[in-house]
Amino acid sequence: MYSIQQEELFSFDELMKMSAESKYSVVLEHAPLGRILHAVSKSSHLGRPESLNTRAMIYSLLIGKMEHIRFTKDLVSRLRSSSEFRRWCRFTDSDRVPSEAAYSRLVTKLDQCGVLRDVQDIVVDQAIAEGFLSGEVLAVDSSHIEAFDRNPKLDKSKTKPGAASPTEEESALLSETSCQPPEVAKPTKPKRAKRGRVPKAEAAAWREQVDAYEASLNLFEREVADMLPESYEALIADMPQFPSTGAKGDPRGTHRVKFWYGYKVNLLVDTASQYIVTGVTCSAHVSDQRPAIVLLKRLKARFPRLRVKHILADKGYDGEPVYKQIRAAGAFGLIPLVHRYKVPEGVDEHFRPLCRQGHPYRYDSYDAKRGTLKWTRPKECATCPLQNHGCQKVHKTKVADDARKYTAPGRGSAKFAELFKQRTAIERVFAYLKLYFEMGSSRKRKKRALVDLDLSCLTYNLCKLGLDRLNKYRRKTVQAA
Repeated sequence: MYSIQQEELFSFDELMKMSAESKYSVVLEHAPLGRILHAVSKSSHLGRPESLNTRAMIYSLLIGKMEHIRFTKDLVSRLRSSSEFRRWCRFTDSDRVPSEAAYSRLVTKLDQCGVLRDVQDIVVDQAIAEGFLSGEVLAVDSSHIEAFDRNPKLDKSKTKPGAASPTEEESALLSETSCQPPEVAKPTKPKRAKRGRVPKAEAAAWREQVDAYEASLNLFEREVADMLPESYEALIADMPQFPSTGAKGDPRGTHRVKFWYGYKVNLLVDTASQYIVTGVTCSAHVSDQRPAIVLLKRLKARFPRLRVKHILADKGYDGEPVYKQIRAAGAFGLIPLVHRYKVPEGVDEHFRPLCRQGHPYRYDSYDAKRGTLKWTRPKECATCPLQNHGCQKVHKTKVADDARKYTAPGRGSAKFAELFKQRTAIERVFAYLKLYFEMGSSRKRKKRALVDLDLSCLTYNLCKLGLDRLNKYRRKTVQAA
């Protein structure tokens, strides 16, 4: 297993190959379920007493993720047919096996109280306190998730004439689980009949129309820069979290576009330990930069003691608002540039200063006190006849002048390239989530799909924490022997 922090006695793959009983004991032994039980339990002692083992039901949901059980009916069937599986899930002989409706009510409660996000933070706090998560270098990325809901925008003309559409056939069964949000009339953007400057006589009326249109937009329909002064709570309240159609280009450069109907999971991962620090799920049509702003605000608000130095991302996050939010979190953004305009004279494609012969200066160091990058003469200038005729020995640039162009370590340097290689850690985390924890596609509809995705991330972090504790214990045992 790829690990930068330390050599491991047991890898993540070896943990998943262990015997079921020992694996579940490692994962569930230290799971903080008290918070979940307090959130989903009855608030009053009046009424009908609870006859189900809620703790065991939560254990079964986590174990179901590790056992690749996608549907609730398969989980219930496994509990009824296997006494060994019931024992693994901590059900006693006197406990009644929950029905599908009982699990549905439990998932609904988990969605309404939002406790899984708090439990995820508790697990991350435990990893930080025990020294497993340093948080110096983080990576942010997103991955597509197929929805279990039917896409309402499918071409209806392909159906045979006279045949009932699938939506009509299933309307009686799926009326309560409809995934599409209620249709809301979108405000129309004001348009002028003529081009050019607005006349002074019409300027006031035109400005009033534009202001009314912009005021009707939510935070995720405005510019990305408008999200920076808003709080995390305001952003998460306006974030679209219904299934929609998303598009993604092929990273291999084949000019092919992949479309899917569902969601987009956005994660912030520690590259050294591969823990999921925080995450959020949004609709598939939302651009990558917008949930990145939400994740960075969550990082700053929830983990202020985490000393983050660098945040890595791909070209999809190359936007000035993302760099500003990264700098507000006290870190530097290491993101490849997308050249939307012609490179100005005097610098190369990495915005490194050039000498008179056209050779780029070399990155030397970063002065944290003054916030400046130091660039020294290139190697070719050692034998250049112009080194004493107007060619500077040292160039200094301020990061505050343009956080997108200037970052530490400097763009184009070997240190920048070496640090950026660690971004593959988040790709590995997504691979683990889809291979071992059924995150490739959700099998629940509407808001319950978000609970299903949160359970996958929580189970992964619990497995990672249990594995690190097991390795720590084994290492101490080996040293003592």
